[in-house]
Amino acid sequence: MRPLTEEETKAVFEKLANYIGKNLVHLIDRDEDDAYCFRLHKDRVYYLPLPMLHLATSVARPNLISLGTCFGKFSKTGKFKLGITSLDWLAKYAKYKVWIKPSGELPFLYGNHVAKAHLGRITEDTPEHQGVVVYNMSDVPLGFGVTARSTIDTRKLDPTGIIVFHQADVGEFLRDEDTMF
Repeated sequence: MRPLTEEETKAVFEKLANYIGKNLVHLIDRDEDDAYCFRLHKDRVYYLPLPMLHLATSVARPNLISLGTCFGKFSKTGKFKLGITSLDWLAKYAKYKVWIKPSGELPFLYGNHVAKAHLGRITEDTPEHQGVVVYNMSDVPLGFGVTARSTIDTRKLDPTGIIVFHQADVGEFLRDEDTMF
């Protein structure tokens, strides 16, 4: 487990900034008692408290499987992909949100995009191609994605038009459990 390099940090923060914007500061600048850090282990980026990091130094690298919250992983080409395990942190600091109707929950959890017919609410002034966290109508985070249209353009769209491109959802825990960790 090692700290992120300059390029890796830039890639991770750019991806996170797409979803949580200026709230990224809340992940980095924390109290001394509640300090967290990002670490890389086997192409995966983990977000963990400093006391846990100090305890992990006593475990040999080959024996260490996971530590803290896995935010995502780097592909072989060096691109960073956010994982569904980061949903709790994204939902806590999300700048733009989308709520879907009960009829749209299952299609989203099966990996489909969000259509306008399934849209319950959307944060005002959401721009196009912006990262959003997808909630059900009871404010439970279901996943995240990228908007296909801005808030203004969604009003003119037909019911079958795509509003949010699917990126990840909590159904992945079941679909990809063999390859997730």
